Amino acid sequence: MHITTNALDHHGIVCGVFDELEIGSIIDEALPKVGQHKLAHSIVIKAMILNCLGFTDSRLYLYSQYFENLPVERLLGPGVSASDLTDDVLGRTLDKIYEADPTQLFMKLSMKMMEIVNLKVMQLHCDDTNFSVHGDYEPEDGSSAIELTYGHAKDKRYDLKRFSMGMIVNQYGMPLFTQAYSGNSSDKETIVEAMKRLKENIEFPDDVYLIADSSLYSEDNVKALKDMKWITRVPSTINLCKELLTSDLEFKQGEDPRYSFYETMVEYGGIKQKWVGVHSTEMHKRKDITFEKKIKKIVKEAQKDLKELKKIEFACEEDARAALERWKKKKPYCLLGTVDISTISKRENGKKGRPKKGEKLVTHYVVDAKAIRNEELVQHEKKYHGRFIIVSNDLNLDAEEMLEKYKNQSKVEKGFRFIKDKSFRVSEVYLKKPERIEALSMIMVLTLMVYSVAEWKLREKLKETGESIPNQVKKQTQKPTLKWVFMLMRGITEVEVKTKSKTKIQVANLDEIKEKLIRLMGKSCEKYYF
Repeated sequence: MHITTNALDHHGIVCGVFDELEIGSIIDEALPKVGQHKLAHSIVIKAMILNCLGFTDSRLYLYSQYFENLPVERLLGPGVSASDLTDDVLGRTLDKIYEADPTQLFMKLSMKMMEIVNLKVMQLHCDDTNFSVHGDYEPEDGSSAIELTYGHAKDKRYDLKRFSMGMIVNQYGMPLFTQAYSGNSSDKETIVEAMKRLKENIEFPDDVYLIADSSLYSEDNVKALKDMKWITRVPSTINLCKELLTSDLEFKQGEDPRYSFYETMVEYGGIKQKWVGVHSTEMHKRKDITFEKKIKKIVKEAQKDLKELKKIEFACEEDARAALERWKKKKPYCLLGTVDISTISKRENGKKGRPKKGEKLVTHYVVDAKAIRNEELVQHEKKYHGRFIIVSNDLNLDAEEMLEKYKNQSKVEKGFRFIKDKSFRVSEVYLKKPERIEALSMIMVLTLMVYSVAEWKLREKLKETGESIPNQVKKQTQKPTLKWVFMLMRGITEVEVKTKSKTKIQVANLDEIKEKLIRLMGKSCEKYYF
């Protein structure tokens, strides 16, 4: 008798949602298998998503090793083995994705997802980020691929080349659009470009809102988006915004006691808009804490500078006072608590020791001062902490509703955090050419689609049935993160028992919570476990 075990864990849920969204059939239609290749591109992409959501640090060239301890045939189909998933196979699929246009292919997948999930899109949240890459990635002549180059490094790795990724998600964080851009692309341009391309392919209700951060707000962009409703944040670099953020305005308390509002009408870029000044008590508290740390650091550094100033010997008192004035201009948050300008006499020739009788001495001036915080200025700035301004071209939109919609921008930000999360390892890019990086960026966001739909579906089912599961602190919840659910699914194993006469395969280590989760996820997931 021979017994083999393979870790099934949460992988059946990932495969079930992949199947339910009909990703495989769309991929097979767009990327038909040709030649003698054993695996369809849909199987390879499914394997990539499993690896992305596998809680490992496997790289693309380690896919075979990653699948060695998984029930590959159960997950990917009869006849498929771990040894089939070589780096050549993965690279070939990435090349085909690029040839098919990764963005266009993803929109086909997102349209099918919206049809299956059957949710009305009320909000479109748009943002971008960038990723570091290791390698030179010199552009090939005549290539239309993105350029891997140096740009604004959000991860502070200024030594590495990078590429950017734009993404649009719905109000639940499900991605509808993604596109890779060159590493030095401007988000002011890519946001509108992404929105235009999405609207060319997918029709949305008239009451949908495009929501983005302050990079959206420019004269050209508000003109370009005049035919759709949008909400964004006003950059503090705009003069009127600066003025409102530091003026004594009459804020009105909202229904939520944490927020108060000031409303005004503005015309910018030839478009009439409603500006809403928001004061957040929680943000005010956070700003005060960070501001206090900043002031303490400034005063400490200012005192250090004064110690250095004390070492300088000035030729006259006026020079000493002029140096103190220069110090004050550079340190607006500080005042001089005590100032003492004293004189010292030295031998003219610079020699040390007691001067001789009648020897001419040179007088120098030195300063001794103490730095204290400029309390008046500090308190004045604190008064205006916790303010920001949001804006919409929908003049009838209620201030509180505008804020609520804008706060949902965290959905797309959460999506990028997911993609960059080291426990998922989808942001580690070590590929041979820009074309494959463009294709891989689509796989990253497709992984997010599977994850976000699965999480939404489970929460809806828990709410619908009135059931719940234990969270990390053993309390019952109807809003678990899928990452926690994956942790709960650990330990599920496929056991294969071979004897001379027969082979028996069964799933072990299922318990009440695991079975409940599988049942709630539906038949598409059940088939991988039961």
